[in-house]
Amino acid sequence: MSGLPSSVADALTLAGHRAGWAAVRRMPERAAYRLFDAAAAVTVARGGARRMRANYARVRPELDDARLDALVREGMRSYLRYYCEAFRLPVLTPADLAARVRTEGDAPVRAVLEEGGSVVCFLGHTGNWDLAGAWCGLHLGPVTTVAERLEPEEVFAEFLRFREGLGMTILPLTGGPAVFPALREAARRRGVIPLLADRDLTHHGVTVDLCGRPARMAPGPAALALAERRPLFPVTIRHERRGRGWGIVVTFHPQVPVPETGATREKVLAMTQACADALGAAVTAHTADWHMLQRVFAEDLDPARTPAGAGEGAA
Repeated sequence: MSGLPSSVADALTLAGHRAGWAAVRRMPERAAYRLFDAAAAVTVARGGARRMRANYARVRPELDDARLDALVREGMRSYLRYYCEAFRLPVLTPADLAARVRTEGDAPVRAVLEEGGSVVCFLGHTGNWDLAGAWCGLHLGPVTTVAERLEPEEVFAEFLRFREGLGMTILPLTGGPAVFPALREAARRRGVIPLLADRDLTHHGVTVDLCGRPARMAPGPAALALAERRPLFPVTIRHERRGRGWGIVVTFHPQVPVPETGATREKVLAMTQACADALGAAVTAHTADWHMLQRVFAEDLDPARTPAGAGEGAA
């Protein structure tokens, strides 16, 4: 939309999103999936998956070019399947949600919630976190999370209303009240606090090892868990076939232990590394469900924007 006044471009972007939401909801589900699969093929053919390919090459170095290309095509289909499912979420019934979500390792989380406590979850950009969040609100407890502010503002407001309509409390990462104090308040109530943390949005992250390579991740989940003495669970999500359609598997990995010694930033780094280990194993096993289209590995980042020293800026 270059060349258009920003107000016109923003209005067109918002209209496009609204039209997409409305149209996909009305389509038969299988037709909607086919449409998004076709869009994925076009995206890859036009070179729109270069960053995904670079990230996949980092975590799967054993693949030759042909197998890597096939994995990228699968990954883009999975990525756009997320959007297809997200657009259709408002028309799903509670029974639909229950049928589309399978969980693993959720017993310890349920135990904490049954006692009236809260849990902090470290999430990567895997599977369909909106579907998981909607399911969680119905079957586990109230959900509070953070969302990156989108441009134009009207589109962000639409996404905000969409996620809040699914029963989630959404805190804007920027442009609103300070996020960390609000998260601390939420952690003092019963509920689930899932935080996407496999990408450093603030440039104050920590350097951890992901699949054998240094990567920058957000320290927020570990810092929040430490500050409020709440349990921290890595969570990964993957798609799986359900008959002729799709569902997701939400895996709650074992609770991350709190180091007995060390300064706060050292504990945050160790706990974030434990989360990165769980994420890395899942990414290696189900690479196509890792929807990372941004730079995350330290070698790909601009050195001028990468703080020196692992663990700095942890809190």
